[in-house]
Amino acid sequence: MKESTSPNIAVPSLGLALIPIVLTIGLLGIQIFYYDDFTPHIALAIGFAITALVGWSQGYRWKDIEAGAFHVLHVAMPSIATLIVVGMLVSTWIASGTVPLLIYYGLELIDPAWFLAASMLLCSVVSLSIGTSWTTVGTVGLALIGIGAAFGIPVYWTAGAVVSGAFFGDKISPLSDTTNLAAAVTETNVFDHIRNMMPTTIPAMIIAFVIYLFVGGQTTTDASQLEQIALFKEGLNTHFDLGILPLIPLLVVMALAFFKVSPIPALFTGFLLGGLVAVFNYGYNLNEVLTFAHSGFKISTGTASLDSLLNRGGVSSMTWVVTLMMFALAFGGALERTRCLEAVVGAILRMTKGFRGLQTSAILTSIATNTVSGDVYLSIALPGRMYGPEYDKLGYSRLNLSRAIEEGGTLVSPLIPWNAGGAFVMGTLGLTVTSGDYSALLYIPLAFACWLSPVIGIIYAQTGWFSKRADAEKTSLASNPQSTNDNLDKKAEGVA
Repeated sequence: MKESTSPNIAVPSLGLALIPIVLTIGLLGIQIFYYDDFTPHIALAIGFAITALVGWSQGYRWKDIEAGAFHVLHVAMPSIATLIVVGMLVSTWIASGTVPLLIYYGLELIDPAWFLAASMLLCSVVSLSIGTSWTTVGTVGLALIGIGAAFGIPVYWTAGAVVSGAFFGDKISPLSDTTNLAAAVTETNVFDHIRNMMPTTIPAMIIAFVIYLFVGGQTTTDASQLEQIALFKEGLNTHFDLGILPLIPLLVVMALAFFKVSPIPALFTGFLLGGLVAVFNYGYNLNEVLTFAHSGFKISTGTASLDSLLNRGGVSSMTWVVTLMMFALAFGGALERTRCLEAVVGAILRMTKGFRGLQTSAILTSIATNTVSGDVYLSIALPGRMYGPEYDKLGYSRLNLSRAIEEGGTLVSPLIPWNAGGAFVMGTLGLTVTSGDYSALLYIPLAFACWLSPVIGIIYAQTGWFSKRADAEKTSLASNPQSTNDNLDKKAEGVA
């Protein structure tokens, strides 16, 4: 097989690079808004084909396009595998009583008036402690969805609070992969990076908390809701063990995450423990547990709303989400391999004037890459690599860039339904979009902390507030590429 010709092919013109992006977004818009059909898979597949044709016109071969798509899919395989394992885990954690126990005691302890605010805080603490938003959403978040349903709170409000808290913790946890990635690609120290995100993170979280507290404060528990809560508690108490044993899978998974065990083995351990508890406590046989893991848990409690909450999980429940991610990632990989994304970012850089424009462009580029490619890692790595030298030239610290790509990358990923983060949230929390009913997508504007943080970041960029300048050593490094090895060593250690 001949070597790839891609390294010798020039970056396409901006007009050519925009063709697959604009056509794909247009096709998605027609399908979703005109035909009222939220199944973007095939539109993304056509976008991949258009990108391949553009690449072919530039001199790329099919092997090049294929390699680009498979490369991004390979990088994202841990995320896809995590989705599948979470589907298995959810079913056995319901069968074992882990999720029902959390729902039951949540109904006992949490007042509807501050449920949303408490949900955000709880998910924040858990995610910050274990460094993963996905595990938080798939465990504590799933239980909170059940508690909110019993309180009569619309699922999209609860999902918004869960997402705000879970991804906030992911953003500022030193255990998080995206936090470390943002620091690595911008060559900054991870703890300096975390400290520099506080000026946007803290105001966003305070505003979100106040909104959730206010909305919850308008909630009154009437007789019908009290009856619903009583039915939920009775059904859970009748059909599940609410003792200490069902807590073991959750505690073990959180401990493994805290000690930085990789998500897949940690979650798979939780799945196995959930299955063992289900067998020990309820007498399920091996075949029943395996069926739950594949097709989801099934139970009839006599309360339809409780059944709809508990009858979920399994690998099959993640099929729609996984295939969507694969189409989106293949499209993003083709755009990256054909250098279409590079052409767009390069055009933005040429039009950028001064720090205000640069910082704003970095945030918006991360958001756009998140939207087009469907991959949070690419949305952090691409602008992180390309914008770094521009900050050096202007005499501003790259900590501004690391904050920008975290806000446009980590925090925006759960707000895009075909992104890995958004697909995971919708699949795990049961946010189903049907023809004519897009109410499940209302969680996106209601995840206040996620979109407020980049908005505040843009305000800081325009005003110059909290915009860290590079110190003298960094400025010297930027102006003198032949700096000493000692300076390069310090730079590698994260000295800004």
